Amino acid sequence: MKIKLLPKFILSLAVLAIVLTVAISLFSYNTSKVYLEGMYADRVTVNSKAIASMLDLEDVRTILAPDGERSEAHARLTVLLNKLKAEGEVTFLSLVVPDEDSVTFYIDAMVPEMGDDPANQLPYGSDIPYVEAASDEADLKNYQIIWEQYQRNLGLDEPVITDNAYGYNYTGVAPVLDESGRAIAEIQYILDMNGVRAFLNSVLIRMLLISFAITIVAMLIYVIFVRKAVTLPIGKLAKFTKEITASDSFADQRSDIHTGDEIESLSDSFNYMLDEIREYMDNLSHVTAEKERIGTELALATRIQADMLPNIFPAFPERDDFDIYASMTPAKEVGGDFYDFFLIDDSHMGRVMADVSGKGVPAALFMMIAKILIQNFAMTGRNPSAVLEKVNEQICKNNREEMFVTVWFGVLDLDTGRLTAANAGHEYPVLKRPNGEFEIIKDKHGFVIGGMDGVRYKEYTLQMDPGSVLFLYTDGVPEATNAENELFGMERAVAALNADTNRSPQELLQGVTAAVNEFVGAAPQFDDLTMLAINYIGKREGPAVLTFDAVIDNIPKLTDFINERLEAMDCPMKAQMQIDVAIDEVFANIANYAYPDGTGSATVEFEERQDPHGITLTFIDSGIPFNPLEMKDPDTTLSAEERSIGGLGIFMVKKSMDDVSYRYEDGHNILTIQKNF
Repeated sequence: MKIKLLPKFILSLAVLAIVLTVAISLFSYNTSKVYLEGMYADRVTVNSKAIASMLDLEDVRTILAPDGERSEAHARLTVLLNKLKAEGEVTFLSLVVPDEDSVTFYIDAMVPEMGDDPANQLPYGSDIPYVEAASDEADLKNYQIIWEQYQRNLGLDEPVITDNAYGYNYTGVAPVLDESGRAIAEIQYILDMNGVRAFLNSVLIRMLLISFAITIVAMLIYVIFVRKAVTLPIGKLAKFTKEITASDSFADQRSDIHTGDEIESLSDSFNYMLDEIREYMDNLSHVTAEKERIGTELALATRIQADMLPNIFPAFPERDDFDIYASMTPAKEVGGDFYDFFLIDDSHMGRVMADVSGKGVPAALFMMIAKILIQNFAMTGRNPSAVLEKVNEQICKNNREEMFVTVWFGVLDLDTGRLTAANAGHEYPVLKRPNGEFEIIKDKHGFVIGGMDGVRYKEYTLQMDPGSVLFLYTDGVPEATNAENELFGMERAVAALNADTNRSPQELLQGVTAAVNEFVGAAPQFDDLTMLAINYIGKREGPAVLTFDAVIDNIPKLTDFINERLEAMDCPMKAQMQIDVAIDEVFANIANYAYPDGTGSATVEFEERQDPHGITLTFIDSGIPFNPLEMKDPDTTLSAEERSIGGLGIFMVKKSMDDVSYRYEDGHNILTIQKNF
């Protein structure tokens, strides 16, 4: 369906209006955001340092000493911090002393008039572990950074920004330093930034509405102008053109448009064109018909040739044991080179690289015949030499034009990587073995296909281990010629391949093509440029599986086995330590409780994951059914003597791992843990 010019103008203007509205609004929003966040960041940092510096050291020492809560200094500083909290509208203001694993609160400012709930005030001497205070790993890391700075007698030069279950806050930390510059406590200064966020969101909404209204008005004015000055005259000219086309007559036809601009000039040019067309119509009809016939035939031949070759990549998206890519750039509209690849069965792939003598349509027709014959005979299960012999036999029967084709044909066993191939006068293949470089394989050559009846072909085998790459090509690559009549040659081709041996097949072919184009320069292409590359990946390995007797003594063996693989994956040390703890806890539970009679085994499956990067560990035992995830988490706020026995180990596993799941299936307890790096 055709769309008129005016709706196109309106649509383009609408898109422009939306883009401008969004751009202006986002610019305003971002400007305000940068300004406000910077201002509040400075406020948090400067105020926390100012409060820390104004505190009396003797008062602070008295508060930190035993029974400091009952001292006048405590009462005096509490009043001061409450006043500063109220005057500065501070969300949380506290005098604390951090250590490696927790932070102890000595004054937690509380101003009920600001909406503070006294029930939430932290009592004097409250020791809060970081793992309880932190809402996630990032929050825990912030506590660790504050502790590291405190050890260096430093605070934070910029606030810690948190946006989690505790809210959107800016936290400033400044140490209270004694006469020698050593930190004895610190001020925590926290501002709730949700109000700032709400203000920024309102700014964004207002700017969207204002900008949209302005652009809509401007668009309406512009549409009225365009309709009068452009679309109506052009529509009149289009209607005139349509009437001429419908009447099929050019006699006494004139366009009458007077706009005083380029549209009027276009109308005059159109009238002149009508006169020229009428004068030369008879001669042009014959020439046009002939050109259309030739062009149609060439275009059809090009499409047929392109459709005959595999040209959709990835060619086998469901397969992960190989990666293949091919390309052909004909020297003329149609070429004589061709490639092909196809699955003979689920574990064998046939690959063809061929070059027909000659160029143009005859070579393309001969190419199609040869391609069909090769694939048909290959699908019967014949070996490569037998396939080439049968194809040669068929082509020699009716080869009056005495055309021939060079062919390299190979069959790859996708299970073993064994390649069986035969060469009928074609170029040498190039092979890269795993962790090696591309090298030319000087294989056994037979006579060309179609050159002589009764030819016998020899075949050979190559072993392609996982990571091997095979590169096939026609003589258009080494015989590409520059303006000085110098050949590109195989030495440059192999160098282009070895420029980066870790590239995908598609990238390899693009690299060779770029090298050829750079070498040839402005010289014309005289031969087809056809290439194919396949990377043999091989079968993917499954997870590593180990089975041990379910006894405590086997935990070090399992841990060593897992750690070897973690180190090969560049696993962070912290994650490795957490995994080791999880292995110890889970395997110990199986060893101690799964088998009442004390005999049994445990199977552990280790699997590396890429998205997200990490590992999956699965623990399987056939002991009594037991879901450890149903155990109630221990109350870590109680002392060790007050807590009930059990549950702490699996609680630590759940806290340190990214996912923990359990199922009972076919008489087996199956516990799966995942850790992302």
